[in-house]
Amino acid sequence: MHYDKSIVNRLKRVEGQIKGVLKMIEENKDCKEVITQLSASRSAIDRTIGLIVSLNLEHCVRESIEKGEETSKLVKEAVDLLVKSR
Repeated sequence: MHYDKSIVNRLKRVEGQIKGVLKMIEENKDCKEVITQLSASRSAIDRTIGLIVSLNLEHCVRESIEKGEETSKLVKEAVDLLVKSR
């Protein structure tokens, strides 16, 4: 699968958030602030997972339709990936 620049940018933002959390921990920042930032990082990762799965599903469904193949298995696999990621 081809991953476009928006996915890479999202992950670079998450990387920056995690580096920020590490700095906060090194500076002994308040636990609530650290948890808030970790939670924001997790949410960003979850949204990125959803985007990757949906883009891949769209691509695979289009290919299957062009070949005249059934798509229900692809949808089930995508849902399983999302459930597993939680």
